[in-house]
Amino acid sequence: MLRRLCRVCHQLRVSTMVVLQLLVPLLVSCVVASAGPPRHLPPCQVVQMDVLCSDRSLRSAPVDLPPGVHLLDLSRNQVQNLSRETLAYHTGFYHLNLHANKIHFIQPGLFKDMTELKVLDLSKNHLNVFALSKTSIGRLTAVESLDLSGNGLYTDMSDYFLDDSPSLANLSLNSNSITKIAQNTFSGSLSLEKISLHNNVILEIEDGAFDSLRHLTDLDLSKNSITCITDFNLYNLKALNLSMNSVEHFHSASSDHLFNLLKLDLSENKMLYFPFLPRTNMLQYLDISRNHIQSVNVSGSPEKTANVFLTQLQYLDMSFNRLKSIPESFFCFMRSLEVLNISNNCIGSFSITAEGLLPTVKIINLSFNSLQSLTFGENTLQSLETLFLQGNDITTLNYHVFQKLPSIKYLQLQQNNLKICDSEPNLYKPEPTDQNQLDPPDCVSLSSVRSLHFLYLSENNLQYLPANAFANTPLRLLDLSLNPGLDMDKDSLCGLEHSLVHLLLRENNISSLHTDLSLLQSLKHVDLSTNQLTSLPVWNKESSIESLNLQHNNLVTLESSTMVALEHSLKTLYMGSNPLNCCSNLDFLNMVQRSAVVVPDIETVTCVHEDFSEPVNIEKLTEGMCQASGKTMYIVVGVLALIVVMIAVALLVQQSQSRKRKRIIRFRA
Repeated sequence: MLRRLCRVCHQLRVSTMVVLQLLVPLLVSCVVASAGPPRHLPPCQVVQMDVLCSDRSLRSAPVDLPPGVHLLDLSRNQVQNLSRETLAYHTGFYHLNLHANKIHFIQPGLFKDMTELKVLDLSKNHLNVFALSKTSIGRLTAVESLDLSGNGLYTDMSDYFLDDSPSLANLSLNSNSITKIAQNTFSGSLSLEKISLHNNVILEIEDGAFDSLRHLTDLDLSKNSITCITDFNLYNLKALNLSMNSVEHFHSASSDHLFNLLKLDLSENKMLYFPFLPRTNMLQYLDISRNHIQSVNVSGSPEKTANVFLTQLQYLDMSFNRLKSIPESFFCFMRSLEVLNISNNCIGSFSITAEGLLPTVKIINLSFNSLQSLTFGENTLQSLETLFLQGNDITTLNYHVFQKLPSIKYLQLQQNNLKICDSEPNLYKPEPTDQNQLDPPDCVSLSSVRSLHFLYLSENNLQYLPANAFANTPLRLLDLSLNPGLDMDKDSLCGLEHSLVHLLLRENNISSLHTDLSLLQSLKHVDLSTNQLTSLPVWNKESSIESLNLQHNNLVTLESSTMVALEHSLKTLYMGSNPLNCCSNLDFLNMVQRSAVVVPDIETVTCVHEDFSEPVNIEKLTEGMCQASGKTMYIVVGVLALIVVMIAVALLVQQSQSRKRKRIIRFRA
């Protein structure tokens, strides 16, 4: 019995201890929860071998983590001390995300036994506090990707995290306060392939700081305070970002050694001249936009041109600089160039006349310069598809300049002062015997541009659009907007019957449209907004219009035949800000209320009704309101007629009585 009692007591003691072990964490969690405002948080989400505990106000990992956790996401929590206990004594993580906590202490040697840990995110914490203790976190045995961004780290502090990380390949130190990259900064991380130091305060890079990193291919130094790059010699580097610094000079080492650099971003700096690039390179992408570059020569020296170094270049951006001219010789060796952006400069003349120049270029952006002259030679720019010329205030172009571009599809000509010639092919063409026999015309031809699909001519002060202006040019989109007073010949769009899909004529002060749009069989989208139209153009029943914008015009009545013609194809109609008459537009009312036509601005579509002092929203109008108005009118007319009849009868009676009196008087006499 005693043994049995002792056994029972022992079992009770064991059970009590188990219960206490279960209750203590619960009590602790209750105390922690009671310390702040009550918050109902869902438990961590477990997806296969990934545990997701983001944004749950946790101070450590849950104690009941499943064995073999692959990924633990503790981001946006309240973790302060990072230790084995914090991670519930698990060491088998592959990916550990501790972004946006309050970590200011890391247990030294914590990651030494985590032989599977490849990705470690410690960004946006308080690791600068830990670094002040001058204690290393110890060996990062297998970590390949480490994020230390947003931790307030300054010069030399990163050493305590990088001094023993043999497998580290990807490092982010973005948004810290680092001012200097020392020669030994990365001496413990010789496997680095990608380093990002974006948004620091870097002023100095010691010689050889990156030389020992034989595998480094991607270096981001953007948004710092670097003023000069001299003797650039990172032969294995493939991408270098130096944008948003204060770089005035970029000089590569004078060497015939092959540089593997593919992408160089020097935008938003203070360079006055073209960068001195490696003589032998594989450069494909070069961005030197938003600098102070005045010449494509290197360091202002006429003999040091840059074109010989760019044989494999595909993308070149020199926009937002101070260039006044670019000689053709600059492009001599750019046989791979596809995109050329030289917009927002001061270029007055641009020419590509030598046969074979820029054979692969597809996009040229010359917008917002000071162009007075544009010349393309025969058999040049054979691949050019897109040409931006807007914002140049161009008044004169070579008559056939665009016919020399056999692949042109997209042409931006807005914000100039061009005149459009008619389509007569030989009207201005000089005889072969004397090239100077006739003066060149003051207009540009846009007919017979066989590949052109998109043409933008808005804001050109166009006064007249002649007949057949775009004949034999298969336009799909034509923008003629913002040309106040534009007079369009009735045949100006001839030749576009089977190609034109989009027609934009907004803000032209058009009071009536003489051009027959019903002939454009493929036309689907028409913008006639902000004009002075009092009536709609004629459309027949073959109309294919799907979207029509008539906002801000002077439309009072929409013809019934037009509404019937449009209704079968129309899907979207904009009609706001027109002085519509309520009761003379019942067909339009029926179409809006009963068909599938969508009126996105229906809330601003109003009409004038004689029985109401304020305009009536078209949605609130009913046929009965107009019928009632008609009955009232008939009653008023009837009453007036009755009054007229009564007055007439009274006059007749009065005349009759007057005659009787005269007879009586005569009889008495």
